[in-house]
Amino acid sequence: MTKIQTYADAERYLLSTINEHVSRSQPYRLERMVGFLAELGDPQRRYPTVHIGGTSGKGSTCTLLANVLRAAGHRTGLHVKPHLQSMTERACIDGVDISEDDFATTLVSMMPAIERAAARGERPSYYETLLALAFRYFADQKVDIAVIEVGLGGRLDGTNVLQPLVTAITSIGYDHTDVLGDTLELIAAEKAGIAKPGVPMVANIADEAARRVVEQTCATIGAPWIDVRKEASSPYIQAIHLDGAFQRDNAKTAVAVLSALPDAFRPSGHAIAQGFAMTQIAGRMERFATRPVTILDIAHNEQKARALASAVREIGAPTIRVVLSIAETKDAAEIVAALCEVAHEFFCTAFHPQPGRAPLSPELLASLVRARGGTAEIIEDPLQALIMARQRSGLDDLVLVTGSTLLVATLRNTVRESEHARSC
Repeated sequence: MTKIQTYADAERYLLSTINEHVSRSQPYRLERMVGFLAELGDPQRRYPTVHIGGTSGKGSTCTLLANVLRAAGHRTGLHVKPHLQSMTERACIDGVDISEDDFATTLVSMMPAIERAAARGERPSYYETLLALAFRYFADQKVDIAVIEVGLGGRLDGTNVLQPLVTAITSIGYDHTDVLGDTLELIAAEKAGIAKPGVPMVANIADEAARRVVEQTCATIGAPWIDVRKEASSPYIQAIHLDGAFQRDNAKTAVAVLSALPDAFRPSGHAIAQGFAMTQIAGRMERFATRPVTILDIAHNEQKARALASAVREIGAPTIRVVLSIAETKDAAEIVAALCEVAHEFFCTAFHPQPGRAPLSPELLASLVRARGGTAEIIEDPLQALIMARQRSGLDDLVLVTGSTLLVATLRNTVRESEHARSC
């Protein structure tokens, strides 16, 4: 059996389980997750859950929901992905990530079940193990409720073992088309797979054809349908301190989810306002008061990039410079097209590769920018790209770090240190 004693051991073990070829060629093995959780005693059944899917906005919506439920006095678990800087971010209770010691201890307790699953040829994947770890931790810590983000798609995602109080789809857009399908209707059908009989489904879907697919799925299985676009705007949305119209849209979705909860969990208006006001999300329109102002935002698909461009346009900076790196599996051309609508200069760089995650070459990225009529400079090292972007910018300009999660994670500590130095 694999020997794990420390968090570093746990991290090494989990990274060793990443197999991108398998995860992309056989991305869905829900029966494997069902079997693995049965080995663990089905910890996800020991507390109520809220289940949130969608192409974009699901992580922010989950965080808003968790903060409101916490403000309402409930011990609240939160599982979102991807993590930005530590695997411990995947299991959070009342705003506090699992400690490294508890992370290692929880994984150690799971190893016998992992080995039994492996013996029958069903070793859980990296993602499945992290998800199960969060489920186990929430059960061990006796949370009152947990908010769970869908990983990929919905119908066959590992989170679809849940029997939640409410489900939601925050948006439908193009991402993971190699797995989910190449039309919005096909993508919507996969995401609608989280609907459950008798469980309210909240949906905030702009595309009419995709919306019809989800609505029809709900009608077929008997899931009450709540269309956020027809809901009145809540006054509590004004409490959020997150930049961008898309975050206000996420808040509107969160209000609809909260309103659909059973009475025992339905929060007061005060709790909603308090939870929204406390919400800051690392790497999601995260603004740092450096001069020039620096914003970090993970925009790794077209929908996220267009939402980001709209949010940046609202800020109205004289000049916007972008430090950009995109994974080679993403639709870089569409991301670049969206950002070129607002950016004045790009610094094309590369994050450090990880198993299964490699950056598009900065040269190719720059060629995409130039094809759109933009100005691009190639700087391989992301820190040097950030330094150059700042040096070229005036005090009232804006520097935007975006694209891959790994790029944002790489540069976030540097930006935080710069802000801290300025405030001292």
